[in-house]
Amino acid sequence: MRLILEIAFTHIAGRGRQTLVAIVGVAVGVGFSVAMAALMQGGQDDFVEQLINTMPHVQITDERRTPPRQPAEEVFGAAAISGLRPREDRRGIINPTAALTWLRGWVPGQVAENLKAQGVIRYAGRDVGASIIGVDPDAERGVSPIVEDFVQGSFDRLRAGGNNILIGDTMASRLGAGLGDTITAVSSTGLSRNFKIAGLFHTGTTARDEGEAYVLLKNAQILSERANAINEIRIKLADPNAAPAVAKRTEAELGYKAMAWQEANESILEALVVRNVIMYTVVAAIMLVAGFGIFNIISTITHEKARDIAIMKSLGFAEADMRRLFLIEGVAIGAAGSLFGWLLGFSLVYALAQVRFELATTGQEMTRLPIAWSFLHYLLAAGFALASAAVAGYLPARRAAKLNPVDIIRGAT
Repeated sequence: MRLILEIAFTHIAGRGRQTLVAIVGVAVGVGFSVAMAALMQGGQDDFVEQLINTMPHVQITDERRTPPRQPAEEVFGAAAISGLRPREDRRGIINPTAALTWLRGWVPGQVAENLKAQGVIRYAGRDVGASIIGVDPDAERGVSPIVEDFVQGSFDRLRAGGNNILIGDTMASRLGAGLGDTITAVSSTGLSRNFKIAGLFHTGTTARDEGEAYVLLKNAQILSERANAINEIRIKLADPNAAPAVAKRTEAELGYKAMAWQEANESILEALVVRNVIMYTVVAAIMLVAGFGIFNIISTITHEKARDIAIMKSLGFAEADMRRLFLIEGVAIGAAGSLFGWLLGFSLVYALAQVRFELATTGQEMTRLPIAWSFLHYLLAAGFALASAAVAGYLPARRAAKLNPVDIIRGAT
Protein backbone atom coordinates (compact mmCIF):
# COMPACT_ATOMS: atom_id res chain seq x y z
CA MET A 1 0.00 0.00 0.00
CA ARG A 2 2.88 2.36 0.78
CA LEU A 3 4.36 1.76 -2.68
CA ILE A 4 1.02 2.58 -4.31
CA LEU A 5 0.80 5.83 -2.34
CA GLU A 6 4.34 6.81 -3.43
CA ILE A 7 3.53 6.09 -7.07
CA ALA A 8 0.27 8.07 -6.81
CA PHE A 9 2.11 11.06 -5.34
CA THR A 10 4.73 10.86 -8.10
CA HIS A 11 2.03 10.88 -10.80
CA ILE A 12 0.29 13.90 -9.24
CA ALA A 13 3.53 15.84 -8.68
CA GLY A 14 4.65 15.10 -12.24
CA ARG A 15 1.77 17.17 -13.61
CA GLY A 16 2.06 20.06 -11.19
CA ARG A 17 0.35 22.74 -13.27
CA GLN A 18 -2.70 20.66 -14.17
CA THR A 19 -2.92 19.31 -10.62
CA LEU A 20 -2.86 22.85 -9.24
CA VAL A 21 -5.63 23.93 -11.63
CA ALA A 22 -7.77 20.96 -10.54
CA ILE A 23 -7.15 21.68 -6.85
CA VAL A 24 -8.05 25.35 -7.36
CA GLY A 25 -11.22 24.32 -9.19
CA VAL A 26 -12.31 22.09 -6.30
CA ALA A 27 -11.31 24.73 -3.73
CA VAL A 28 -13.35 27.44 -5.46
CA GLY A 29 -16.34 25.10 -5.68
CA VAL A 30 -16.11 24.13 -2.01
CA GLY A 31 -15.49 27.71 -0.86
CA PHE A 32 -18.41 29.24 -2.72
CA SER A 33 -20.64 26.34 -1.74
CA VAL A 34 -19.88 26.96 1.94
CA ALA A 35 -20.49 30.70 1.56
CA MET A 36 -23.77 30.18 -0.32
CA ALA A 37 -25.01 27.62 2.23
CA ALA A 38 -24.10 29.91 5.15
CA LEU A 39 -25.89 32.87 3.59
CA MET A 40 -29.03 30.96 2.61
CA GLN A 41 -29.22 29.07 5.90
CA GLY A 42 -28.68 32.29 7.83
CA GLY A 43 -31.47 34.01 5.93
CA GLN A 44 -33.78 31.08 6.55
CA ASP A 45 -32.96 30.91 10.27
CA ASP A 46 -33.50 34.66 10.61
CA PHE A 47 -36.84 34.44 8.82
CA VAL A 48 -38.05 31.53 10.97
CA GLU A 49 -36.90 33.32 14.13
CA GLN A 50 -38.86 36.43 13.20
CA LEU A 51 -41.83 34.22 12.34
CA ILE A 52 -41.66 32.56 15.75
CA ASN A 53 -41.17 35.82 17.65
CA THR A 54 -44.03 37.72 16.00
CA MET A 55 -46.77 35.19 16.66
CA PRO A 56 -47.85 32.89 19.48
CA HIS A 57 -46.37 29.40 19.41
CA VAL A 58 -49.82 27.94 20.09
CA GLN A 59 -53.10 29.78 19.49
CA ILE A 60 -56.34 28.49 21.00
CA THR A 61 -59.60 29.95 19.69
CA ASP A 62 -63.24 29.38 20.53
CA GLU A 63 -63.70 27.47 17.25
CA ARG A 64 -64.09 23.72 16.87
CA ARG A 65 -61.95 21.89 14.36
CA THR A 66 -64.88 19.65 13.52
CA PRO A 67 -68.57 20.50 14.11
CA PRO A 68 -70.22 18.68 17.02
CA ARG A 69 -72.18 15.57 16.14
CA GLN A 70 -75.93 16.06 15.95
CA PRO A 71 -78.42 13.88 17.88
CA ALA A 72 -79.65 12.28 14.63
CA GLU A 73 -76.10 11.12 13.86
CA GLU A 74 -75.85 9.50 17.27
CA VAL A 75 -79.13 7.59 16.82
CA PHE A 76 -78.91 6.67 13.14
CA GLY A 77 -75.62 5.37 11.82
CA ALA A 78 -76.58 6.13 8.21
CA ALA A 79 -77.50 9.76 8.92
CA ALA A 80 -75.22 12.48 7.55
CA ILE A 81 -75.87 16.18 8.02
CA SER A 82 -74.27 18.82 5.80
CA GLY A 83 -74.71 22.55 5.39
CA LEU A 84 -75.78 22.97 9.00
CA ARG A 85 -75.55 26.59 10.09
CA PRO A 86 -73.95 26.76 13.53
CA ARG A 87 -75.79 28.63 16.23
CA GLU A 88 -74.22 31.95 17.11
CA ASP A 89 -72.40 31.56 20.40
CA ARG A 90 -71.04 34.75 21.95
CA ARG A 91 -69.87 33.03 25.12
CA GLY A 92 -66.38 32.43 23.69
CA ILE A 93 -64.31 29.81 25.49
CA ILE A 94 -66.50 28.13 28.08
CA ASN A 95 -65.19 28.25 31.66
CA PRO A 96 -62.05 30.25 30.78
CA THR A 97 -60.78 30.38 34.38
CA ALA A 98 -60.54 26.60 34.60
CA ALA A 99 -58.94 26.37 31.15
CA LEU A 100 -56.30 28.98 32.02
CA THR A 101 -55.56 27.36 35.38
CA TRP A 102 -55.12 23.97 33.72
CA LEU A 103 -52.81 25.39 31.04
CA ARG A 104 -50.64 27.32 33.47
CA GLY A 105 -50.27 24.17 35.54
CA TRP A 106 -48.26 22.26 32.93
CA VAL A 107 -47.41 24.39 29.89
CA PRO A 108 -43.64 25.20 29.84
CA GLY A 109 -44.11 28.83 28.90
CA GLN A 110 -46.33 31.90 29.19
CA VAL A 111 -50.13 31.93 28.72
CA ALA A 112 -52.28 34.99 27.98
CA GLU A 113 -55.99 35.37 27.28
CA ASN A 114 -57.70 38.02 25.18
CA LEU A 115 -60.96 38.98 23.53
CA LYS A 116 -60.71 39.90 19.86
CA ALA A 117 -63.62 41.74 18.27
CA GLN A 118 -64.09 43.40 14.92
CA GLY A 119 -65.03 47.06 14.91
CA VAL A 120 -64.38 50.52 13.53
CA ILE A 121 -62.09 53.26 14.84
CA ARG A 122 -63.35 56.79 14.19
CA TYR A 123 -61.66 60.16 14.42
CA ALA A 124 -62.45 63.51 12.78
CA GLY A 125 -64.89 61.99 10.32
CA ARG A 126 -62.57 59.18 9.24
CA ASP A 127 -63.27 55.49 9.78
CA VAL A 128 -60.78 52.62 9.83
CA GLY A 129 -61.74 48.97 10.25
CA ALA A 130 -59.82 47.30 13.04
CA SER A 131 -59.49 44.29 15.28
CA ILE A 132 -60.10 45.57 18.79
CA ILE A 133 -58.13 43.29 21.12
CA GLY A 134 -58.76 43.26 24.84
CA VAL A 135 -55.75 42.07 26.81
CA ASP A 136 -54.44 41.62 30.32
CA PRO A 137 -51.26 43.79 30.25
CA ASP A 138 -49.32 41.62 32.71
CA ALA A 139 -50.02 38.36 30.87
CA GLU A 140 -49.67 39.94 27.41
CA ARG A 141 -46.12 41.04 28.13
CA GLY A 142 -45.04 37.40 28.28
CA VAL A 143 -46.45 36.34 24.90
CA SER A 144 -46.45 39.39 22.62
CA PRO A 145 -43.36 41.09 21.17
CA ILE A 146 -45.42 44.20 20.48
CA VAL A 147 -44.51 45.56 23.90
CA GLU A 148 -41.05 46.43 22.49
CA ASP A 149 -42.31 48.04 19.26
CA PHE A 150 -43.58 51.39 20.49
CA VAL A 151 -42.45 54.57 18.79
CA GLN A 152 -44.51 56.85 21.04
CA GLY A 153 -45.86 56.11 24.48
CA SER A 154 -45.45 52.61 25.86
CA PHE A 155 -47.33 49.40 26.48
CA ASP A 156 -47.21 50.03 30.23
CA ARG A 157 -49.62 52.94 29.87
CA LEU A 158 -52.36 50.38 29.25
CA ARG A 159 -51.73 49.02 32.73
CA ALA A 160 -52.62 52.40 34.23
CA GLY A 161 -56.29 51.65 33.60
CA GLY A 162 -58.95 53.96 32.28
CA ASN A 163 -60.05 54.22 28.67
CA ASN A 164 -56.61 54.01 27.10
CA ILE A 165 -55.98 52.48 23.68
CA LEU A 166 -52.85 51.48 21.79
CA ILE A 167 -52.88 51.66 17.98
CA GLY A 168 -50.38 51.29 15.15
CA ASP A 169 -48.67 54.32 13.70
CA THR A 170 -50.10 53.53 10.25
CA MET A 171 -53.64 53.56 11.63
CA ALA A 172 -52.93 56.85 13.40
CA SER A 173 -51.64 58.32 10.14
CA ARG A 174 -54.76 57.25 8.27
CA LEU A 175 -56.98 58.74 10.95
CA GLY A 176 -54.90 61.88 11.32
CA ALA A 177 -54.69 61.29 15.05
CA GLY A 178 -51.75 61.46 17.41
CA LEU A 179 -50.67 60.56 20.90
CA GLY A 180 -53.13 61.88 23.47
CA ASP A 181 -56.04 62.34 21.05
CA THR A 182 -59.44 60.84 21.83
CA ILE A 183 -60.86 58.42 19.28
CA THR A 184 -64.11 56.45 19.14
CA ALA A 185 -64.26 52.66 18.92
CA VAL A 186 -67.47 51.17 17.52
CA SER A 187 -68.14 47.44 17.96
CA SER A 188 -69.98 45.17 15.53
CA THR A 189 -73.06 45.42 17.75
CA GLY A 190 -73.14 49.20 17.31
CA LEU A 191 -71.98 50.11 20.80
CA SER A 192 -69.40 52.93 20.84
CA ARG A 193 -66.94 54.18 23.42
CA ASN A 194 -64.29 56.89 23.53
CA PHE A 195 -60.64 56.01 24.15
CA LYS A 196 -57.51 58.07 24.58
CA ILE A 197 -54.47 57.11 22.48
CA ALA A 198 -51.79 56.14 25.00
CA GLY A 199 -49.23 54.66 22.62
CA LEU A 200 -48.31 54.15 18.96
CA PHE A 201 -46.53 50.95 17.88
CA HIS A 202 -44.73 49.95 14.70
CA THR A 203 -44.17 46.25 14.06
CA GLY A 204 -43.24 46.51 10.39
CA THR A 205 -46.24 44.35 9.45
CA THR A 206 -48.76 46.55 7.64
CA ALA A 207 -51.76 44.41 8.56
CA ARG A 208 -51.02 44.88 12.26
CA ASP A 209 -49.89 48.50 12.16
CA GLU A 210 -53.06 49.68 10.43
CA GLY A 211 -55.56 47.08 11.62
CA GLU A 212 -55.04 46.35 15.33
CA ALA A 213 -55.95 48.29 18.46
CA TYR A 214 -55.29 47.15 22.03
CA VAL A 215 -57.43 47.98 25.05
CA LEU A 216 -57.91 46.50 28.50
CA LEU A 217 -59.72 43.17 28.49
CA LYS A 218 -62.55 44.55 30.60
CA ASN A 219 -63.07 47.46 28.19
CA ALA A 220 -63.21 45.09 25.22
CA GLN A 221 -65.81 42.94 27.01
CA ILE A 222 -67.94 46.01 27.72
CA LEU A 223 -67.60 47.35 24.17
CA SER A 224 -68.57 44.05 22.56
CA GLU A 225 -71.23 43.32 25.21
CA ARG A 226 -69.65 40.01 26.15
CA ALA A 227 -69.21 40.10 29.90
CA ASN A 228 -66.32 37.97 31.27
CA ALA A 229 -65.79 36.37 27.84
CA ILE A 230 -62.55 35.56 26.05
CA ASN A 231 -62.26 33.98 22.61
CA GLU A 232 -58.53 33.41 22.31
CA ILE A 233 -55.68 32.03 24.41
CA ARG A 234 -52.11 32.48 23.26
CA ILE A 235 -49.13 30.46 24.45
CA LYS A 236 -45.43 31.32 24.18
CA LEU A 237 -43.22 28.29 24.84
CA ALA A 238 -39.64 28.05 26.04
CA ASP A 239 -39.03 25.58 23.19
CA PRO A 240 -40.94 26.55 20.01
CA ASN A 241 -40.42 23.06 18.56
CA ALA A 242 -42.68 21.65 21.30
CA ALA A 243 -45.65 23.59 19.93
CA PRO A 244 -47.29 20.67 17.99
CA ALA A 245 -47.30 18.41 21.07
CA VAL A 246 -48.72 21.17 23.29
CA ALA A 247 -51.39 22.02 20.71
CA LYS A 248 -52.40 18.36 20.34
CA ARG A 249 -52.76 17.82 24.09
CA THR A 250 -54.63 21.11 24.56
CA GLU A 251 -57.10 20.41 21.78
CA ALA A 252 -57.74 16.90 23.07
CA GLU A 253 -58.46 18.20 26.59
CA LEU A 254 -60.35 21.45 25.92
CA GLY A 255 -62.00 20.54 22.62
CA TYR A 256 -61.23 23.93 21.08
CA LYS A 257 -59.06 24.40 18.01
CA ALA A 258 -55.40 24.74 19.02
CA MET A 259 -53.02 25.64 16.22
CA ALA A 260 -49.24 25.42 16.49
CA TRP A 261 -47.13 27.94 14.61
CA GLN A 262 -45.84 25.15 12.34
CA GLU A 263 -49.40 24.36 11.25
CA ALA A 264 -50.26 28.03 10.75
CA ASN A 265 -47.22 28.47 8.48
CA GLU A 266 -47.17 25.04 6.85
CA SER A 267 -46.95 26.37 3.28
CA ILE A 268 -44.03 28.66 4.17
CA LEU A 269 -42.09 25.84 5.84
CA GLU A 270 -42.70 23.59 2.83
CA ALA A 271 -41.32 26.33 0.58
CA LEU A 272 -38.19 26.48 2.74
CA VAL A 273 -37.68 22.72 2.31
CA VAL A 274 -37.89 23.11 -1.48
CA ARG A 275 -35.45 26.03 -1.22
CA ASN A 276 -32.94 23.83 0.64
CA VAL A 277 -33.26 21.08 -1.98
CA ILE A 278 -32.49 23.62 -4.71
CA MET A 279 -29.53 24.97 -2.72
CA TYR A 280 -27.89 21.58 -2.25
CA THR A 281 -28.62 20.63 -5.86
CA VAL A 282 -26.64 23.69 -6.95
CA VAL A 283 -23.82 22.70 -4.58
CA ALA A 284 -23.73 19.21 -6.12
CA ALA A 285 -23.67 20.73 -9.62
CA ILE A 286 -20.70 22.94 -8.69
CA MET A 287 -18.80 19.93 -7.37
CA LEU A 288 -19.69 17.93 -10.49
CA VAL A 289 -18.12 20.62 -12.67
CA ALA A 290 -14.99 20.54 -10.49
CA GLY A 291 -14.95 16.76 -10.88
CA PHE A 292 -14.49 17.07 -14.64
CA GLY A 293 -11.10 18.69 -14.03
CA ILE A 294 -10.03 15.74 -11.90
CA PHE A 295 -11.35 13.31 -14.51
CA ASN A 296 -9.32 15.08 -17.19
CA ILE A 297 -6.10 14.82 -15.17
CA ILE A 298 -6.50 11.14 -14.22
CA SER A 299 -7.46 10.23 -17.79
CA THR A 300 -4.34 11.98 -19.09
CA ILE A 301 -2.15 10.23 -16.55
CA THR A 302 -3.53 6.78 -17.42
CA HIS A 303 -2.95 7.49 -21.12
CA GLU A 304 0.62 8.71 -20.63
CA LYS A 305 1.51 6.01 -18.09
CA ALA A 306 0.18 3.10 -20.13
CA ARG A 307 3.63 1.46 -20.42
CA ASP A 308 4.24 2.01 -16.71
CA ILE A 309 0.94 0.30 -15.99
CA ALA A 310 1.92 -2.63 -18.19
CA ILE A 311 5.25 -3.00 -16.41
CA MET A 312 3.60 -2.83 -12.99
CA LYS A 313 1.06 -5.49 -13.92
CA SER A 314 3.86 -7.66 -15.32
CA LEU A 315 5.64 -7.36 -11.97
CA GLY A 316 2.58 -8.74 -10.19
CA PHE A 317 0.33 -5.75 -9.45
CA ALA A 318 -3.30 -6.85 -9.59
CA GLU A 319 -6.16 -5.03 -11.31
CA ALA A 320 -7.45 -3.98 -7.88
CA ASP A 321 -4.08 -2.30 -7.22
CA MET A 322 -4.38 -0.32 -10.45
CA ARG A 323 -7.88 0.82 -9.59
CA ARG A 324 -6.77 1.72 -6.09
CA LEU A 325 -3.77 3.70 -7.45
CA PHE A 326 -5.72 6.05 -9.70
CA LEU A 327 -8.66 6.26 -7.32
CA ILE A 328 -6.25 7.47 -4.62
CA GLU A 329 -4.93 10.12 -7.02
CA GLY A 330 -8.44 11.45 -7.67
CA VAL A 331 -9.41 11.47 -4.00
CA ALA A 332 -6.10 13.13 -3.05
CA ILE A 333 -6.79 16.01 -5.44
CA GLY A 334 -10.35 16.27 -4.08
CA ALA A 335 -9.13 16.24 -0.46
CA ALA A 336 -6.49 18.93 -1.12
CA GLY A 337 -9.09 21.06 -2.89
CA SER A 338 -11.50 20.59 0.02
CA LEU A 339 -8.95 21.79 2.57
CA PHE A 340 -8.14 24.93 0.60
CA GLY A 341 -11.88 25.32 -0.08
CA TRP A 342 -12.56 25.32 3.65
CA LEU A 343 -10.12 28.21 4.08
CA LEU A 344 -11.70 30.07 1.16
CA GLY A 345 -15.20 29.36 2.44
CA PHE A 346 -14.35 30.57 5.95
CA SER A 347 -12.85 33.76 4.50
CA LEU A 348 -15.92 34.40 2.34
CA VAL A 349 -18.32 33.77 5.23
CA TYR A 350 -16.30 36.05 7.50
CA ALA A 351 -16.29 38.77 4.83
CA LEU A 352 -20.06 38.47 4.34
CA ALA A 353 -20.58 38.67 8.10
CA GLN A 354 -18.79 42.05 8.11
CA VAL A 355 -21.10 43.57 5.48
CA ARG A 356 -23.15 46.36 7.02
CA PHE A 357 -26.09 48.21 5.54
CA GLU A 358 -28.69 50.65 6.75
CA LEU A 359 -32.44 50.06 6.88
CA ALA A 360 -34.72 53.02 7.40
CA THR A 361 -37.73 51.89 9.40
CA THR A 362 -38.65 53.77 12.53
CA GLY A 363 -35.15 55.17 12.40
CA GLN A 364 -31.85 54.25 10.83
CA GLU A 365 -30.68 50.90 12.09
CA MET A 366 -27.34 49.35 11.16
CA THR A 367 -27.86 45.75 10.16
CA ARG A 368 -25.63 42.83 9.17
CA LEU A 369 -26.31 40.04 6.73
CA PRO A 370 -27.79 36.97 8.46
CA ILE A 371 -25.05 34.33 8.40
CA ALA A 372 -25.24 30.78 9.77
CA TRP A 373 -21.91 29.46 11.08
CA SER A 374 -22.21 25.69 10.85
CA PHE A 375 -19.51 23.04 10.46
CA LEU A 376 -22.13 20.92 8.70
CA HIS A 377 -21.82 23.19 5.64
CA TYR A 378 -18.10 22.43 5.44
CA LEU A 379 -18.68 18.70 5.80
CA LEU A 380 -21.38 18.65 3.12
CA ALA A 381 -19.29 20.65 0.65
CA ALA A 382 -16.25 18.44 1.27
CA GLY A 383 -18.43 15.34 1.00
CA PHE A 384 -19.75 16.42 -2.40
CA ALA A 385 -16.19 17.25 -3.50
CA LEU A 386 -14.75 13.90 -2.40
CA ALA A 387 -17.65 12.00 -3.97
CA SER A 388 -17.12 13.82 -7.28
CA ALA A 389 -13.36 13.22 -7.06
CA ALA A 390 -13.87 9.52 -6.32
CA VAL A 391 -16.16 9.08 -9.33
CA ALA A 392 -13.84 11.13 -11.55
CA GLY A 393 -10.87 9.00 -10.47
CA TYR A 394 -12.66 5.64 -10.62
CA LEU A 395 -13.69 5.80 -14.28
CA PRO A 396 -10.17 6.11 -15.72
CA ALA A 397 -8.84 3.79 -12.97
CA ARG A 398 -11.23 1.08 -14.13
CA ARG A 399 -10.05 1.51 -17.70
CA ALA A 400 -6.40 1.39 -16.65
CA ALA A 401 -6.95 -1.80 -14.66
CA LYS A 402 -8.31 -3.56 -17.74
CA LEU A 403 -5.30 -2.75 -19.95
CA ASN A 404 -3.50 -5.84 -21.29
CA PRO A 405 0.23 -5.49 -20.52
CA VAL A 406 1.26 -7.75 -23.42
CA ASP A 407 -0.54 -5.58 -25.98
CA ILE A 408 0.95 -2.40 -24.50
CA ILE A 409 4.53 -3.72 -24.44
CA ARG A 410 4.24 -4.98 -28.02
CA GLY A 411 2.98 -1.56 -29.09
CA ALA A 412 -0.60 -2.61 -29.88
CA THR A 413 -3.22 0.12 -29.78
